[in-house]
Amino acid sequence: MGLFRTMRPKQWTKNVIIYAGLVFDGQLFHPEAFARVTLSFVLLCLAASTVYIINDLVDIERDKLHPKKKYRPLPSGKIPIPLAITAAILLPIFAIFIAWLYSPIFSVILLLFIAINILYSFRLKHIVLIDVLTITSGYVLRVAGGALVITVVRFSPWLYAVIALLALFLAITKRRQELLALGSTAGETRPIFKEYNLALLDEMLRTVSTSTLVAYILYTIESPSILLANTKLALITVPFVLYGLFRYMYLIYVKGEGSAPDEVLLKDHPLQLAILLWGVSFIIILYVIPSFIK
Repeated sequence: MGLFRTMRPKQWTKNVIIYAGLVFDGQLFHPEAFARVTLSFVLLCLAASTVYIINDLVDIERDKLHPKKKYRPLPSGKIPIPLAITAAILLPIFAIFIAWLYSPIFSVILLLFIAINILYSFRLKHIVLIDVLTITSGYVLRVAGGALVITVVRFSPWLYAVIALLALFLAITKRRQELLALGSTAGETRPIFKEYNLALLDEMLRTVSTSTLVAYILYTIESPSILLANTKLALITVPFVLYGLFRYMYLIYVKGEGSAPDEVLLKDHPLQLAILLWGVSFIIILYVIPSFIK
């Protein structure tokens, strides 16, 4: 049970983004394509869990000083270190091997994903700005992996920009809230916090949130999959995205929410409703309207 918690199944929600290529290319209801992406999702979860285990192994001493992380299975001593090391070796071998059987390119994506995150655990997370950019690259790789295991023909490059900027936005907000929560002990718990302050993080948030919205608007206008319906109706989804960004900023600035982004998503109902309405609107635009036009 402790090992499963160390694999952080709650954070597997981040990997749902691998379905972006399938959904926005209009292939959501293609059984073979859906099956390939779903298998890739499972393997990506195993790869991500490998990274979480390695990260906890590397940070075990620092996590013992963290007010929340000290209760994780490894720093609290609930699971033995040899067991965690064995899992960190076997999980990626299994995931990459299975991926190679049906999509060699996806196995390369998994290998790259794991390698970058291991570099992050050992070195990159200690380099100011590079740390949040490395987190962003992981989301881009997730999207690329989902697009490469199937044949996409109407996938807009603007979606990569939107995902990258949104991931950067979430990474910066998490840094900001951690810095606030840890206070004067932030630098001791994680040395990289010595390189950040609230003024810098707030300025980065303003820049990235604006860029995210602009990139999304351009996506709704330029995406070839949306234009299949011969409309610009995707623009009606912009208010949902705008509300989602504002709601998230409200939660951190006014409510002082310090949880990880995936935890915020799992418990904030207005944010969930905005995402649901956005998703339903897009499904109608991508799949329902074209069937009427035909």
